[in-house]
Amino acid sequence: MVTFIWTIQTISAILLIVLILMHSPKGDGIASIGGTSHLFASQKSAEKGLNKLTGIIAAIFVVCTFLIGYIIK
Repeated sequence: MVTFIWTIQTISAILLIVLILMHSPKGDGIASIGGTSHLFASQKSAEKGLNKLTGIIAAIFVVCTFLIGYIIK
């Protein structure tokens, strides 16, 4: 059981790294403080899907982390 969870966590960690690197850079520096940097920005459907997938994989990673911590306790 623990080996299966470790495997899922490892795969989700690798996928999470790849998905985060696939995101487009959104760093606007100091302009992002006032909120004006997102005035004309819009999210395309591909990026929305990428954000959802990243969130799902991150949730799987967090759940596996808690399960491993609880089991190995």
